[in-house]
Amino acid sequence: MPIWAIRSQRECVSLREMRELASAAAEALRFQWTKETIRYKKKPSGFSDRCPLANMQRPAGNNLLNEERRRAILEILQREGRVLVADLAQKFETSQVTIRKDLEVLHVHGQIHRTHGGALPAREGALDDPTLREKEKLHRKEKLRIAAAAARLVSEGQVVILDSGTTTTEIARALRHFKNLTIVTNAVNIAAELANSSVEVILTGGTVRKNSFSLVGPIAEETLRRLNADILFLGVDGFDVRYGLSTPNLLEAKVNRVMVEVARRTVAT
Repeated sequence: MPIWAIRSQRECVSLREMRELASAAAEALRFQWTKETIRYKKKPSGFSDRCPLANMQRPAGNNLLNEERRRAILEILQREGRVLVADLAQKFETSQVTIRKDLEVLHVHGQIHRTHGGALPAREGALDDPTLREKEKLHRKEKLRIAAAAARLVSEGQVVILDSGTTTTEIARALRHFKNLTIVTNAVNIAAELANSSVEVILTGGTVRKNSFSLVGPIAEETLRRLNADILFLGVDGFDVRYGLSTPNLLEAKVNRVMVEVARRTVAT
């Protein structure tokens, strides 16, 4: 047999073997593809193709951590009078989105009053009339700054009316250092606060309101009508551009109205 014939025969055998190998490889690939397809079709329920993190289960203790954080938020709110989302996120080392969710949950359950950027203590309604002790715990830093600013509006020799309230109490403390000043007030606690100072104090008289330690009624109103004042620092519970200043107690509102009438200048606090 010629050499070329043997070479040709070997080449033919080699090509046949290659075709068999290729066919076997193709069959293996088809089997693998079919296997992967079946596996894909049988993926567990709840599996997400979009984000691998969505397939991770939350740890069982996460709900407990949420509750602990929310209880801590309530404690801070009770102590400081308000909370801010940014401050809470920094304190608890979590995202602002998480804090907003916490505040929404607490708001839905009536435990807080949600505001823009934070939250305030829950209130039963517009006519809620908290006690003086309850108000003293709220916004302490802000009241001190208001008192310092109010003191700069007062000059020696003036007559000042101080309405009842925790902010006006701080203003009274800021005015203790004046030597020649007359303060008219319907607040029993403010009169007591200034009793040992050089400031002259005029107490209106009237019926004592236990919630605010303020004096109200006809006697208080009549006393105020007999006086004139340079400036009034009026404690209010609400302010509206259209309806003006407001307070939840009718007797208190009537006394406040007379205060505004006899003062040349009114500063709402």
